[in-house]
Amino acid sequence: MQKTSLLILTTLTSISIAALVHESMAQTSLAPLKAGTRLITLGTSGGPSATVGRAQSSNLLIVNGALYVIDAGPGVTRRLTRAGIRIRDIDNIFITHEHGDHTGGLAELLSAEYDFNRTKPVNIYGPPGTESVVKGAMQYLTVSSEIRISGGTKSLPIAQILFGHDMGTGAVYQDANIKVTAIENTHFHFPPGSPAYGKYKSYSYRFEASDRVVVFTGDTGPSAAVTELARGADILVSEVDSVEENIARQIKTGLWQLRTPDEQASFVRHDTEEHLSPDEVGKMAARAEVKTVVLSHIGPSTDPKDDFKRYGEQVKKYFSGQVLVAKDLMEF
Repeated sequence: MQKTSLLILTTLTSISIAALVHESMAQTSLAPLKAGTRLITLGTSGGPSATVGRAQSSNLLIVNGALYVIDAGPGVTRRLTRAGIRIRDIDNIFITHEHGDHTGGLAELLSAEYDFNRTKPVNIYGPPGTESVVKGAMQYLTVSSEIRISGGTKSLPIAQILFGHDMGTGAVYQDANIKVTAIENTHFHFPPGSPAYGKYKSYSYRFEASDRVVVFTGDTGPSAAVTELARGADILVSEVDSVEENIARQIKTGLWQLRTPDEQASFVRHDTEEHLSPDEVGKMAARAEVKTVVLSHIGPSTDPKDDFKRYGEQVKKYFSGQVLVAKDLMEF
């Protein structure tokens, strides 16, 4: 009996040590650093529905080894780990707007930074509402923080590490690697008198490094301001949507029939005025004279094997440069 118990204890100890070693390696085996600017598409699905095979909206810029996360949709922490990124080294996170498919993974990501013994501040930048989102995340994570502090594994409260910043537009951030410019796009059209009117905004970002310029549309409809922001960019990471496919899918699932006529009309207006069709992406890219278009925030689709190449072909009707349809964990 003693031998059996000893064998079980030894086996469990070995498993625990192996798990700890694996976790440690995941956080110390940072992907090889390269000079210059790299883009990794972490999550490439639009929301709000979850999609098999794709996490929701998130991107990573690596500039001379410094890490910049753009949006933190559900699945972002797992994708960063799959990419070999040391999560505790993420200093700056930029949010385009506060929809759940762009912020739903933020609390998990911030918790991972804290759990991996980060002591430096993590700054989260975004349009009005970002500070409230971060405060809500901190309230949620404080329970875990207090448990760990009381258990002796942590000494620093999580509230001393996380800082949200509501930003205006224009030049919003600059360091030795990058300059960031934000503009308001056309994703939000709130009626006067509604609770969100004049309160919340949706941003697009331009990241300028010494070697490359990368622009993220975030969610937007057709916008002259976004076109100008993208002027001459090396890479335009653009959302893409198809109102026709969305309606067909909802008819197939029965959701469309549950909508009232007013709700159906509002959905069509939202998809055409507050998102970009492939045709609109192509026209914008051509006007802005960008070099490469990377299509993201795609779908959802009822077919998990859908490659959405048709969207790229539609963009090419108007844009003669390179067009790439992103998948999770692609590098550009």
